Amino acid sequence: MASADEPAEKIRSKKIFLNHLDSFQGKNIGKYLSRCVVGASLEEVEEEDDRSIRSSQPDRIREGCYEIVGTLKDREKPKPDFAKEIITFENKDQLYEYLVECDIIIYDITEDPDQIDEAVWAVSELNSDLEKIEKSKIFILISTCMTWAKSKPLDPEDPEIPFTEDDYRRRKPHPNFKEHISAEKTVIKLGKTNKSKLVTYVVCSGLTYGAEENIFHYLFKSAWHNAPQLQCFGDGKNIVPTIHIKDLAAIIQNIADAKPKVRYIIAKDEAQSTLEDIVKVVSQNLGSGKLKYITKEEALLSKDIEQADFDMLLVNLRMDAVFVKESMRINWVSEAGMVENINNIIKEFKDTRSLQPLRAVVLGPPASGKTNVTKQLCEIFKLHHILIKDVIEEELESLKAKTRRTSEEDTEEEGDNSAQEAQDLLDQINESKENNNGRIEDQFIIRFLRDRLKAMRCQNQGFILDGYPKTIAQARELFINEDEDGEETEGGAGNYNKQIMPEFVICLEANDEFLKNRVMNLPESVVSGTHNTEKELLRRLAEYRALNTDDETVLNYFDELEFHPEKIDVTKDTSEMMKDTVERIKKIFGAPRNYGPTPEELEEMKKVEEELREKRETEEKEEKSKREGEELQERRRRQEEWSQRLNEVKREEYELLEAQSIPLRNYLMKHVMPTLTQGLIDCCKTRPEDPIDYLAEYLFQHNPQID
Repeated sequence: MASADEPAEKIRSKKIFLNHLDSFQGKNIGKYLSRCVVGASLEEVEEEDDRSIRSSQPDRIREGCYEIVGTLKDREKPKPDFAKEIITFENKDQLYEYLVECDIIIYDITEDPDQIDEAVWAVSELNSDLEKIEKSKIFILISTCMTWAKSKPLDPEDPEIPFTEDDYRRRKPHPNFKEHISAEKTVIKLGKTNKSKLVTYVVCSGLTYGAEENIFHYLFKSAWHNAPQLQCFGDGKNIVPTIHIKDLAAIIQNIADAKPKVRYIIAKDEAQSTLEDIVKVVSQNLGSGKLKYITKEEALLSKDIEQADFDMLLVNLRMDAVFVKESMRINWVSEAGMVENINNIIKEFKDTRSLQPLRAVVLGPPASGKTNVTKQLCEIFKLHHILIKDVIEEELESLKAKTRRTSEEDTEEEGDNSAQEAQDLLDQINESKENNNGRIEDQFIIRFLRDRLKAMRCQNQGFILDGYPKTIAQARELFINEDEDGEETEGGAGNYNKQIMPEFVICLEANDEFLKNRVMNLPESVVSGTHNTEKELLRRLAEYRALNTDDETVLNYFDELEFHPEKIDVTKDTSEMMKDTVERIKKIFGAPRNYGPTPEELEEMKKVEEELREKRETEEKEEKSKREGEELQERRRRQEEWSQRLNEVKREEYELLEAQSIPLRNYLMKHVMPTLTQGLIDCCKTRPEDPIDYLAEYLFQHNPQID
């Protein structure tokens, strides 16, 4: 052991090849190994100190960590941050040049069956080049427990005895996974040729979960989106082998560090959970708590489940990872399994996918547009619209349903107690209404409201409170923090329940005159039977102003807790359906914290957009054609009109010239033509040498005016 004065020996990093770094398993295993110090798993794992993941000396860890290189299934994707290099190749010879430079080659064939041939080719090429290989190689094939799916029980009389690594020669695959078991056999066989140059391992992995989820994602997503029931395929009694993706990565790390003598390793947690157990625990902790059993035929019609995933979920297999438990040092993330660690797994799921609830409250005077704005925001951000009237009606109906069920059917003692409690609460509410002119006291409303805000659907996506609380007292009672015994602690600054406290407080502001005019302009059909009659509005406005003075308002409660209200003057919003106000609040909320559109929704949006574009183009063509036709008709009409006017002008000009020529003709006929005629006759008789001169002289001598 080196002394304190001696420099620590520099840890040599090793290069790991891993296929498909953009897949679920490739991404998570690669990320995990990139943070692992070479040889770290050989040391004792100290509690709360996982040297393979965390360190106070990141530079040194980075120097001694595994270097990750690999391929991408989608070559258009960018290089992951944890990868040192992404390998692109045109043929297998180019790929092989990269493989021989790596210390450890890992091929995962569980997610993409097309990788089986490449994995078998890679280990075969390495085996054939053993004489040329200088550094020893480790080849790890990550396979699936489906290669055991049809194995016969070890003891027909006791089918609950689990399979272990010692039984791997007796394994029988599912019909759809025969290529996987063939690849396993090839890898094990080739690893026996020259163990000093090439050591091979097969890791038989259970169904992986954790992070953003893999095969179980359909469950988590359905629960998150408040599906009434989560689907369980078949009767759900089949045992499903599982392992957390980080625990699978830790097993790979142990193999890379220690080169164990066992070549076939089962990787799974200690749980022997059924599919029903898994679906139930996800539903109870993330969804409605209800299950729906569907047939295998119905399940195959689901778009969310592929055939391979369906086969895996229906596997019935008891396995025990004996070697992992006895010989590997692993800082387990989920050793007890998915059911026992569901809360941490759900938190990891939300964090990885950035699914965080968005909680807000929209306040303001009556008729300021709170419900209109809240409804639009809930549709955009996929939040739950909490309207007090609806909550009260639904909760009362729920209480009545509980009491009806008890009277109609024989229930167990626990059900009787629950029904009796519901009846007692109903009696209290009815008594309260009688004493308060039909109004329900705040204590009951706040109880209903707090239960709704703590319900799973509001805790998942989030909510927007519409117009409540109205007073500081209501706010304190609604959002007060409660200790573990359920006793309310002293009120005061900083004492609030973080699970239901709104992080955004929006206040719509408007003067009374504006609000009165807005209500006055509403159609009678809309106003009739609502709170927006003139008399009712004036009463509600007076009540609101009395509760919200300059010195005391419910906004002060949020302000004191550092949730500073955003005030918006709606009198300046002249847009339809208050779209401008909605846009302002959208910027305050920021980006949505929910699932984006699904591929199907994106396809539908694209289809709708294409239809709108085609419709728009058709309308533009029709409009253009119509406009050109009208212009052509207009040109023809103007041309005809111009022609008519031109002919009229010519006619009028001709008539004018005719009229102007009459006096001249009369003059010529009376004074010129007789003398000219006689002159021409004399000229013909005389036949002078110059007729023109003769005629001119004649006209001059016989000019009537001279006479």
